Amino acid sequence: MARKATRRKKTTSRKASTRRATTKGGTSTKRSTSTKRSATKRGASSRKTAAKRTTKKSATKKAAAKPVVKKVTKSVAPRNKNTKSYTLSEFYENVRGFCGFEKRSEAKVFCEDLANFYQDALRRGYKVPFLGLGKIYVRRSKARMGRNPATGEQIHIPARKRVRFTAAKALKEAVL
Repeated sequence: MARKATRRKKTTSRKASTRRATTKGGTSTKRSTSTKRSATKRGASSRKTAAKRTTKKSATKKAAAKPVVKKVTKSVAPRNKNTKSYTLSEFYENVRGFCGFEKRSEAKVFCEDLANFYQDALRRGYKVPFLGLGKIYVRRSKARMGRNPATGEQIHIPARKRVRFTAAKALKEAVL
């Protein structure tokens, strides 16, 4: 007589202290839940380690994808040798090198934001330091009488605001 092996659904309830496992011959044996719990813990821990492995791989990929940007310590000479003046493109390229930006567009955005900050601060009447260079500020000049150099006649010069820059001692010593 052939016996059919009956399969029971595995119960995941933790209330049962024992459960029956069916063997090939159709006989059932008792197995304690502590073994079951340790098996599920092993399964969970293996899943956790697999998840950690995938996050570590993705983290290393992200770190490897970002190139290392080498900073420059000396400015590049401008192309125009006569005026010794930088074009905006050359200026942004120098800022990119000194600050370690990856793209010139990042340096451009940085310079524009810095210029907007200085304009806003000066408009409000603040003195703004250029670290290691000096400070820039707005100064009010008084109304006065002047002379037209072409005709020699006296003219009235109205009061107005002027942007002034005072160089720092360190800048004077380094440049002069």
